Amino acid sequence: MHLRGRLVFEPPPRASEPSSPAGAGAAPLLDSGPVAGLDALLRDWDGEELVVRFDPPSGAFMLVAVHSTALGPAMGGTRMKPYPRLEDAIADALLLARAMSLKQAVARLPFGGGKAVLAVPELPERGSSSWRGLFRRYGDLVEALGGTYVTAADMNTGSAELDVVAERTDHVLGRSPGRGGAGDPGPATAVGVFHAIRAACERAFGAADVAGRRALVQGVGSVGRRLVELLHEAGAEVLVADVDPDRTAAVGALAKPVAAEEVVGTPCDVFAPCATGGVLAEDTIGRLACRVVAGAANNQLATPEDARRLQEAGIVYAPDFVANAGGVIHLAGREVLGWDEAEVHARLAGIERTLAEVFAIADRERITTAEAAERLALERIAAAR
Repeated sequence: MHLRGRLVFEPPPRASEPSSPAGAGAAPLLDSGPVAGLDALLRDWDGEELVVRFDPPSGAFMLVAVHSTALGPAMGGTRMKPYPRLEDAIADALLLARAMSLKQAVARLPFGGGKAVLAVPELPERGSSSWRGLFRRYGDLVEALGGTYVTAADMNTGSAELDVVAERTDHVLGRSPGRGGAGDPGPATAVGVFHAIRAACERAFGAADVAGRRALVQGVGSVGRRLVELLHEAGAEVLVADVDPDRTAAVGALAKPVAAEEVVGTPCDVFAPCATGGVLAEDTIGRLACRVVAGAANNQLATPEDARRLQEAGIVYAPDFVANAGGVIHLAGREVLGWDEAEVHARLAGIERTLAEVFAIADRERITTAEAAERLALERIAAAR
């Protein structure tokens, strides 16, 4: 283990940023004392650094997990959501940071893997003074890390939040185009997932063409919505499911809605999880009625053993950190590496070739596609070290 763990608790806010009542009255994540299970979480993690800072004005905990800097600065998004317990937020950050290391390595980008989590008592209103204060102070934390971590968008954060973070640090990717950034990486992620679906269909059905295939997209956010469009344009029959009925209604002309609770078990050729992780578990895999799983959600497998369960069920699984790498390809390519639109699209299409390589390793070594993709990533990280 290469952990250089730090727990950093922020001192009282500066006079220029008075305390806000945003977090007042909300149930705290911690009452007192050490975080239950923190020792076990860190002991089992193979990353480099964890920073935890309490933010008194908002009542939030700011977490930055740096998994690997072997290939370059750790880059990953900032997830903001309420968590039942602080250890749940830490576990999420550690798992997501490791996945980012694998994603960057497989995509051959000059970045390591990291992730930030803002564990808030409640989501702040976008544009409010408390929202702005939270992200300015978070920017201070990113700046204090001296470039070890480069932040981007994730759940409940986007270009608007990153524009505020960028007021305090330059270690940001994904600002709005008007502020010099590449904007929302969601559409590029969707393009990458579309190519992953093509590669998985080639393996499952002998042809990459999705025309006439039935595809079920779970989660219709910025990634899922664009994926629906791409599948529809390619001639697929598209089904959609989302816990927010307004989102399914927004793509109603392109897809048929499915109740969120009926996603598992709905017959389809391709299942594309584009919402939260952990959807592929022992109790759900046996009920899947598909031949391909390829989506944008992070950490789709509830446990590593679930990759074997998918294989035994005859389901082709495109490992999530390969399929959803389009967002980091877009951000790194446009903002750091100087790629034009044509080069970015060529790299996104290259996800098909990467998955073909993963499938070949899986066949040759007689392992799951998840094991093959992780082996490919870890070999590149080890070579850099």
